[in-house]
Amino acid sequence: MTTQWTAIGTVDRSLSTQVYDFLRERIISGDLKPGQRLIEREICEQLNVSRIPLREALPQLEADGFIRTLPRRGAMVTQLTLRDIEELFDVRESLEVLAAKLAAGNPDPAGLAVLAENIREARAALDRGADHEAAAANVAFHDGVLALSRNALLAGLMQPLNGRMQWLFRMTADRDIRVQCAEHEGLFAAIRDGNTELAASLAFAHVASGRTPSLTLLADVLPADR
Repeated sequence: MTTQWTAIGTVDRSLSTQVYDFLRERIISGDLKPGQRLIEREICEQLNVSRIPLREALPQLEADGFIRTLPRRGAMVTQLTLRDIEELFDVRESLEVLAAKLAAGNPDPAGLAVLAENIREARAALDRGADHEAAAANVAFHDGVLALSRNALLAGLMQPLNGRMQWLFRMTADRDIRVQCAEHEGLFAAIRDGNTELAASLAFAHVASGRTPSLTLLADVLPADR
């Protein structure tokens, strides 16, 4: 492994959660490449942890689609395919539309303030050329819409998708993020005004409009299927 790791310290979160977050970010950022094996001994030495928190983190990483565990080969970073991206958009076009509709029915002022701040952060990041930060703020906006939906079952269904969305957004950073920000502003206004049908329509258009540009950008990067 060529990535330079930094040992994680002790904070309020459990060690296994810290290991999960650390490996998740390295996968999303591309520091850990698709198909790359995760060598337990090396990771434990580099993070200064035992194998217990690492082995506790691996099942969650696999459940969220970041790694695969193969017999006699151990864990390795998932090789995403164009088919995986298609499936992600298929699911998002249903669940994110529902989240937006429910959020518009619950326009809580505190939640709306969070969404407004996400939009501001994305715009500010773009102005200083920090596209990755803008993409992260855009993901946070989607998280905020989900939180406003106040639907625990929907949140549970969406949780495994959030990391894959970040992974997708990082891989397609060349897309026009300003357009995405403008679409978020329109969706925010519909949610703020309590217009459930408009919010659902805008959410669908926002997700659907990203399908072709994303697949085009990734056509020479990802295999078509497993």
